[in-house]
Amino acid sequence: MTLRALIVDDEPLARQRIRQLLKGEPDIAVAGEAGNGLEAVKLIESTTPDLVFLDVQMPELDGFGVVEAIGVDRMPATLFVTAFDQHAVKAFEVHAVDYLLKPFDRDRFKKALDWVRSQQAARMGGTMQSLIANRRSEQPHPDRILVKAGEGWVLLRTGAIQWIEAEDNYVRLHVEGTSHLLRQTMNGILERLDPARFKRIHRSAIANLDFIKELQPWSGGDLLVIMRDGTRLTLSRTYRDAFTEWH
Repeated sequence: MTLRALIVDDEPLARQRIRQLLKGEPDIAVAGEAGNGLEAVKLIESTTPDLVFLDVQMPELDGFGVVEAIGVDRMPATLFVTAFDQHAVKAFEVHAVDYLLKPFDRDRFKKALDWVRSQQAARMGGTMQSLIANRRSEQPHPDRILVKAGEGWVLLRTGAIQWIEAEDNYVRLHVEGTSHLLRQTMNGILERLDPARFKRIHRSAIANLDFIKELQPWSGGDLLVIMRDGTRLTLSRTYRDAFTEWH
């Protein structure tokens, strides 16, 4: 079985180095290259590679941002490429996610590939989820979210998102008079947002508190949420506990 690999690094020489080393691996074919995180997301979506060599530090969207944009469950097997020192790299070792520390030699490269070949897809998914959860616990919530827009991608400021609604297997982000679809669950998108700003108000709606104008009594114990732009949403009884500090 041939593994299709994507090489992601903002340094052309680093991409060339990996491509040269892969020439000695007959069961791995290069499916493409990306010079930044935004390109990487687009190529992962369009080519669905089996393996990604993913640089950690890149402009605009770093390696972890790529994983979050694609989604942990949908991310291919990943080998992180990093210039971090050994102390920083230990975080990856604890979670059994392999890495290539720049500069790496051929022996280290082969060991990393052997690790990839030995992993089961289900185990990889769990490992990646653990890594991302650990990163989120150590860093503030991201202030940008990557979403598809036509044939390209845009980075949305999370603070500009007014409200979010569920739409089948997607969520629709309402931002400044327009909206964007993101393949994500309501619980999944809520985990990526600042809980001090974004609150679940209904099973199919999340509101940014900064854009709520007022709350009014409604039927059956629900409340009517009036947004600054005039949009009317429902705060159901199920989620009123999140607003107890307002009472």
